[in-house]
Amino acid sequence: MDSATIRRKFLDFFEKKNHLIVPSAPLVLKNDPTLLFTNSGMVQFKDYFLGHGTPKSKRIADTQKCLRVSGKHNDLEEVGIDTYHHTMFEMLGNWSFGDYFKKEAIEWAWELLTDVYKLPKDRLYVSVFGGDKGDNLPVDTDAIAYWKSIVSEDRIIHGKKKDNFWEMGETGPCGPCSEIHIDLRPEAEVKKTSGKELVNNDHPQVIEIWNLVFMEFNRKADGSLEKLPAQHVDTGMGFERLCMAIQGKTSNYDTDVFTPLITFIAENARVKYGENEKIDIAIRVLADHVRAVAFAIADGQLPSNTGAGYVIRRILRRAVRYGYTFLNFKDPFLYKLVPILADQMKDVFPELHAQLDYVTRVIQEEEISFLKTLDRGLKRFDAIENELKNKIVPGEIAFELYDTFGFPFDLTSLIAREKGFSVDEKGFQIEMQKQKERSKADAAKETGDWVLVGDEEKTEFIGYDFLEADVRVVKYRKLVQKNKELYQLVFDRTPFYAESGGQVGDTGYLQHGNEKISIADTKKENELIVHFTDKLPSDLSATFHAVVNERKRKLTMNNHSVTHLLHAALREVLGKHVEQKGSLVNEKITRFDFSHFTAMTPEEIRQVEDRVNAKIREDIHADIKQNVPIDEAKKLGAMALFGEKYGDFVRVVTFDSQFSVELCGGTHVPSTGNIGLFKIIAESSVAAGVRRIEAITAETAEQYVRSELNLLDSVRELLKNPKDLVAAVKNLTDEKHALEKKLEAVNQERANALKDELAKKAVAVNGSHVIIEKVSVPNADALKNIAYALRNQFSDLLLVLAADVDSKPQVAVMIGEKLMETKKYHAGELVKVLAKEIDGGGGGQPFFATAGGKNIAGLDAVITKAKELIG
Repeated sequence: MDSATIRRKFLDFFEKKNHLIVPSAPLVLKNDPTLLFTNSGMVQFKDYFLGHGTPKSKRIADTQKCLRVSGKHNDLEEVGIDTYHHTMFEMLGNWSFGDYFKKEAIEWAWELLTDVYKLPKDRLYVSVFGGDKGDNLPVDTDAIAYWKSIVSEDRIIHGKKKDNFWEMGETGPCGPCSEIHIDLRPEAEVKKTSGKELVNNDHPQVIEIWNLVFMEFNRKADGSLEKLPAQHVDTGMGFERLCMAIQGKTSNYDTDVFTPLITFIAENARVKYGENEKIDIAIRVLADHVRAVAFAIADGQLPSNTGAGYVIRRILRRAVRYGYTFLNFKDPFLYKLVPILADQMKDVFPELHAQLDYVTRVIQEEEISFLKTLDRGLKRFDAIENELKNKIVPGEIAFELYDTFGFPFDLTSLIAREKGFSVDEKGFQIEMQKQKERSKADAAKETGDWVLVGDEEKTEFIGYDFLEADVRVVKYRKLVQKNKELYQLVFDRTPFYAESGGQVGDTGYLQHGNEKISIADTKKENELIVHFTDKLPSDLSATFHAVVNERKRKLTMNNHSVTHLLHAALREVLGKHVEQKGSLVNEKITRFDFSHFTAMTPEEIRQVEDRVNAKIREDIHADIKQNVPIDEAKKLGAMALFGEKYGDFVRVVTFDSQFSVELCGGTHVPSTGNIGLFKIIAESSVAAGVRRIEAITAETAEQYVRSELNLLDSVRELLKNPKDLVAAVKNLTDEKHALEKKLEAVNQERANALKDELAKKAVAVNGSHVIIEKVSVPNADALKNIAYALRNQFSDLLLVLAADVDSKPQVAVMIGEKLMETKKYHAGELVKVLAKEIDGGGGGQPFFATAGGKNIAGLDAVITKAKELIG
């Protein structure tokens, strides 16, 4: 049975059990401050468990893209080492929201595995929650009873809390779970040792394939448990492991989920998979990592240096390093795997196939960039090699290679071994721990439990129509972050827009009587609208007047609406390949990221500006439709952006149905004339295949234009108001360049004279020509040129120059080629000692090194010290 059939049979099975089949949520999360990525099947249903939303159906099933790079068995550096853990994986799942519970979940799981998939019953074991004294929880006798009606008691394992009590996080919905394990070992091994003894003992062939979670409790911030108002079922089955079991393999990587990728990698590397452990690991790393990287990019997350983007960049670079080191891929290769993956997954996850060219190009550009970094890292290692006094690379340097150049410890060790060095692993681990502690300190926050003030109810957002309203506090909680105490408030209704879709959250205030409390920000936590304040109202039961900062909101609306016009104009001017890849909209600026592979020309920027301003002057009325069925919205021409999660009903914002139609929940101007003026102030690259425009509108644009005109007037005045300003500036720059050339010639003449003068001062010492002098030169290049000229003249040169470089102290040490062969002197070591005399530091190559400093009065001391050292 191939993997596509396995997946289809799962969904068909639960569809027949009256489950609604829903698509996978994006791999990359928005509006959830607790997670960077979707890391389990239940994430997209989190709001339903928390009571913040109502599911489309009480029974749901799907296959979900998930990504994990931390936690138990999920350290990124371990993926590929074993044969059954991954960065990205699929999670097959079925859910019940207050409908069926343990009995049906258990019976249906067994039916699917044994009747549909025909897995051998005598190789399956089940585990149940065995109770926990700490939480005062009893044994899950219900689950035991249901399992006893299906399997013999000797196949039921009483598990501990760590294995059989599932929790969403430190707080939130949780409950006992029942796991189904399968023993895939050969018959001979099974006869020797019972599979029951190997369950949950990290045996690669005795593995968990399905986890049935029975959500009954809510974990509070103080660690206590409370009963949920309704009981839910949340199951998750690892698709890749299921395929391994059904296809009779001993490794996930041997299933047809991975074999097309593995075959292609091995053929291109001209190796055979299965013959060399290190090569096999490298192949598995590439096959696994391309899945995570490609789907993350397709879902809107570009590689970057922060947050989720940094995780994706780390995964991509790890793959490149393994390919470079063990498969001899010295040129970009990972991107070549994307078409195979896209074709393989197009029926279940079509978003990658739909963006094939874009995703491929982004990965290729990232590879090119990192291979250059890798090359610089190798050169850095060569420089380090010359500086080391012993044969041990210090842990601090190994960490620098990891942190700056992306070298994992194993790559540094490999290079070191090839050169006859070892690496201080303990020192490296100390530096790694310091970094982790810094990261934890930066991210540390303490969130209290929600405290209900009134009845729990969903917040009604009225901010499209009102900027102020009377509200009641429904619940609140305390948040401590970086030693600052904040409060989060939830109202029964609110005019405050919560940060979403690139638009920042509203600010404003709450008032009751004489008490006025500032609202510093408004954010979404899943579907919950949360208002941030620095203190609690004194009377939480009161009715408050909530007021949005009107000026900030209106300026933000200008920038949001113009972003829609900009998107449409870019597609007209550059082509239909342009798609939004990110945005930031606030009261000061609109920042728009879009797919395009070359820098925009000045003419293209002008065309886009002109088109947007023309639409502003047309004063187009904003046609905003609420609760439009998603299919109808698409027929209207609205673009659904990849990586966004849309409901069955959406909000459609139109500015001229022939120009701009978008799905958007943000706030907008009533008509485009309100925007006033649009001005692009920057166009740049964000990542491979993604450009960024920064633009301003309304008052900010007017101030910008006024400032530029004032600057122009100042320049005219300085140049005595010439008729042709451009010609006048050109004449001025031409004169400047001519004078610079004359000055350069004079300086070169002086440098040549100084070089000749220094050559005459060379003193023979122990068979070498020694020059130790104090000089004055116009710039650092002149100093360097003089040193090299003297090296060309004397092969046994030992030169120390204490230089006044434009009133700044500098030291240069040069050693001739013949003297270098004796290894008596090292320029880098000498310059470090001499630099102390000018309160500075420096370094360089063994034959030439320089140092700068702060104390120009120390140049004479440099000469004295150099004579002492050289004798």
